Amino acid sequence: MIKILKIALACFLIASATAACVHHRELISFPADQIVFTSPEQLSNATTLHAQPDDLLRITVFSFNLEAAAPFNIEPVQSQGNNQMMQQLNNAQGNYPLELFNGYFVDQEGFINFPVLGRLKVGGLTIAQIENQIAEGIKPYLKDAVVNARFLNFKITILGEVTKPGTIRVSNQRINMLEAIGNVGDFTPYANRTNVLLIREENGQRTYQRFNFQTNEIFRSPYFYLKQNDVLYVEPIRAKVATVQDPFARGVTYGTAFISIITLAIALFR
Repeated sequence: MIKILKIALACFLIASATAACVHHRELISFPADQIVFTSPEQLSNATTLHAQPDDLLRITVFSFNLEAAAPFNIEPVQSQGNNQMMQQLNNAQGNYPLELFNGYFVDQEGFINFPVLGRLKVGGLTIAQIENQIAEGIKPYLKDAVVNARFLNFKITILGEVTKPGTIRVSNQRINMLEAIGNVGDFTPYANRTNVLLIREENGQRTYQRFNFQTNEIFRSPYFYLKQNDVLYVEPIRAKVATVQDPFARGVTYGTAFISIITLAIALFR
């Protein structure tokens, strides 16, 4: 009977002592047994961004004839002599990036208002297609035009158990989940790598997808490459509970674990 009680006590103490511990396997992303090292994989899931409602586009027309190209470009705010207005806005709302005043908003029907050409349908088009459409439209006015377009609102928000949660702005046209997590300092030791949530709003719909960073399936997912305004949420593992308690309770937790180990040793070796 005493032997059974000792075994039961030992099991209880072990469970208590390890309840708030982070195990090694929980800290690993993409274990070696999940990755195929011997053969390359084709990037079949690489995505191309398409303009959609509420996007903000920067479109610039270049030409050797600067005067002829000027009507097709939005005049910079500072050059209009509105420095006083800008100062008032900055004082009231914080620092506004100048590019926000130079962008084209895509309306709910997928149109933008472009100088001279009027309303243009850009919803569903890629950046290259938008550039070609505008270049064709201004040919009667400007023969040597070069059109450059990009997204101003390509940003990703990452919340939860990462080192620096927040919103990152993407300067190129493609970013994957690993790059996004790296931009915010990687996972914390308390991140649940097996259940990362992606929230995406696209074409008037919101979708939710969950991913396990401890398998290689994420590399084949059509969601591996992120899109503008995606949100990633990394939930905590259960061990996180011990770190958010008040200092006294946390001290009790660690003290209890230490005492439990000592008691276990006495119980086993008596």
